[in-house]
Amino acid sequence: MVIRVCAVLLALLLVGAPLLQVRCQSDEDFAATEVIEGSDIGIVGDDTHVFSDVGPAPGVDTVCVFPKNAGKLVPAGEEAELLVGLHNDVESPLNVVAIHASLHLPFDHRMLVQNLTVQEFYNASVPVSAQATFPYLFAVSKYLQPGSFDLVARIDYEIDQQPYQNVFYNGTIEVVEAGGFLTIESVFLVTLGVALLVFLGLWAYGQIQQFSKKPKRSTKVEVGTKATEADMDEWLKGTAYAQSLSSKSKKKK
Repeated sequence: MVIRVCAVLLALLLVGAPLLQVRCQSDEDFAATEVIEGSDIGIVGDDTHVFSDVGPAPGVDTVCVFPKNAGKLVPAGEEAELLVGLHNDVESPLNVVAIHASLHLPFDHRMLVQNLTVQEFYNASVPVSAQATFPYLFAVSKYLQPGSFDLVARIDYEIDQQPYQNVFYNGTIEVVEAGGFLTIESVFLVTLGVALLVFLGLWAYGQIQQFSKKPKRSTKVEVGTKATEADMDEWLKGTAYAQSLSSKSKKKK
């Protein structure tokens, strides 16, 4: 029984360690990237029109980075930053329109968790053969339970008044509780691990106790009958019972 319980606890401990599949540059790769100055940024609501059913333009490449956040940790309810690098290798300049993102369950992207902020840009133009970096500020709901979620982030832009869209990030982020290192999930895992160790210790102790017990050998005590019969004959000698026994024995002879 203890072994079954330990196996169940071990299986629970192994659940959930999701793989992070992220296509982003490091902070050093953005050092030589030009930042477009003079562009205005507007934070707008969910009713802002964003491009849909459009794909990327040939010759436009995007990269991304979480600055000073290699673990992709996003505190619930707090603002996080994502930098988008855009390289224009088209013969015409492009105008960045907006950046937007959505949060999904990692095992099924059809399950939408939250639509994040739509960040609109004004006068954000990237010349031909130039690179530019654009910041994207977002915050997940403070009521969101800590755990792993998939973030899908897109950038909308226009070239010669034709709309295009690039998915610059499609990977996992880790939502954590704000203001502390301990999360409900981490406390649960630690408690589960301690419980597993306790069960293993009890099982090992029981096995040791079982092997250490030696079976006790019981000695049989035999009671002699000869001496008892002799004492009975001496004690009954001269009584009527002894005489009747003597007469019976003579008749048998």
